[in-house]
Amino acid sequence: MNFEKARFNMVEQQIRPWDVLDFNVLDALSDIPREHFVGEAYQALAYADKTLPLPNGGSMLEPKIVARLIQGLALKSEDKVLEIGTGSGYASALLQKLAGTVVTVDIDAAQQQRAKAVLDKLGLDKITYQVGDGLAGEISGGPFDAVYIGGGVPDVPKILKTQLKNGGRMVVVVGEVPVQRALLITRNGDNFTETVLFDTLIPTLQTKTLQPASKFNF
Repeated sequence: MNFEKARFNMVEQQIRPWDVLDFNVLDALSDIPREHFVGEAYQALAYADKTLPLPNGGSMLEPKIVARLIQGLALKSEDKVLEIGTGSGYASALLQKLAGTVVTVDIDAAQQQRAKAVLDKLGLDKITYQVGDGLAGEISGGPFDAVYIGGGVPDVPKILKTQLKNGGRMVVVVGEVPVQRALLITRNGDNFTETVLFDTLIPTLQTKTLQPASKFNF
């Protein structure tokens, strides 16, 4: 399979038509080899407009969802970003390409190590890894310029809003079946504004309520 051509087609046929027009985001999507982050059995679907399964039962979100959420953060090269849910590591790679540093938190240490191995191989070394339940606030290193949440949640996690610097931005998908909404939340002092980016339906992010707590290694 010609992955380079498939990556080009993904950007032109899936990403751009979904109103992802930020050149920096498009360049990052064009640079990151998504095939490295998917399981061997799913190589042919690496650039498909599909949610793909991870070994731990989690999910790798559709490329266009990840792209549009990240575009909403309007990242700068000096930004410090918090990612909740390392997952495959694909979003981590995009975030590091666009920002200064990334702190990524996942409840599953084994899955995070799989992601780290790929990210290390690609030379993406401005990422700090933490094992914990990010939705419960098991995070260190804040506050952050931006927060990216890599899965659906029932409500906006209030504890993560406090991790934002003044002027900081968070993207999060909230709600349940049959519809969820992607929100951009911006902090202005003690006030927070919410903007609806788009409607969607994505898998729920794992938390302690769905599996036993992991051993933390901060």
